[in-house]
Amino acid sequence: MNLYGYQELEQDLDRLRNRRLSMCELGAIGHSVLGRRIPYIQIGKGPIQLHVNAGMHANEWLNVPCLMHFVKCYVTALEEQQDWHGCLSDGWPEQVTLWVVPMLNPDGIELVQNGADHHPFCKELLEMNGGDPDFSGWKANIRGIDLNDQFPAHFYEEARRRSVTCPGPRDYGGEHPLTEPESSALAEWTMDKKFDAIIALHSQGEEIYWNYRDYEPEFSEAWAQHLANATGYVLVKLTESDAGYKDWFIQKYGKPGFTVETGFGTNPLPVNQYTQIAAEVERLMVSTMRLLLR
Repeated sequence: MNLYGYQELEQDLDRLRNRRLSMCELGAIGHSVLGRRIPYIQIGKGPIQLHVNAGMHANEWLNVPCLMHFVKCYVTALEEQQDWHGCLSDGWPEQVTLWVVPMLNPDGIELVQNGADHHPFCKELLEMNGGDPDFSGWKANIRGIDLNDQFPAHFYEEARRRSVTCPGPRDYGGEHPLTEPESSALAEWTMDKKFDAIIALHSQGEEIYWNYRDYEPEFSEAWAQHLANATGYVLVKLTESDAGYKDWFIQKYGKPGFTVETGFGTNPLPVNQYTQIAAEVERLMVSTMRLLLR
């Protein structure tokens, strides 16, 4: 596999759309700064609501095809009536509605993969990147706002802690929460769907973050241990970290939320880790579905 960007994602979504599957619907939660649709995939019709997202940080784009690998395997199993990981015998599509947002930050991912040459914001982006034409390490959206520092969970405390005062490649959450169309769309969509659990895929470190200021359910650590056993990742109890999507979800709803840091190395992770990470994401999602059905 080579680069997987917004065009490749749209091609995969078109293939899913053309299959006209009764258990699979596609749509968009909103649009990016540059007007790109932020797509979602709905699989199943059950009362339990599970959400997973990827591609929030631009230089963590490898999680997008890894998550789509799981989606394609699951959809194919339903289409061909294969009892993949027990999905049919356990009644996944009848009991769980899975909501997938595979790429939250399409503008940022395009920047990481293609650079700023001929970009409409070329001058501003170069200034934010310190004049460096290499944007491979860029995490933020196209306005230099880190989307995972944008959520109203002790937002201003996190901003003071980070001490990043202007837009740039990473760690600037903006002046106020949810100023960016990508983070705002995800928050509004979350409030509309009222998920029972969420997973946010990031990289790197092969770690699972499961807590937030003791707002999480008592069983969250036990669930996280199941996910760690499935993936081989390590549990980490975070302190002094706020304003992330997982943090806000746990604080607002008191339900289980997990940030999963896939892979190991320097972002963007090399594409030769795709096969391993895709297998780990598959095991992660299968284990989460089973936990919700217990």
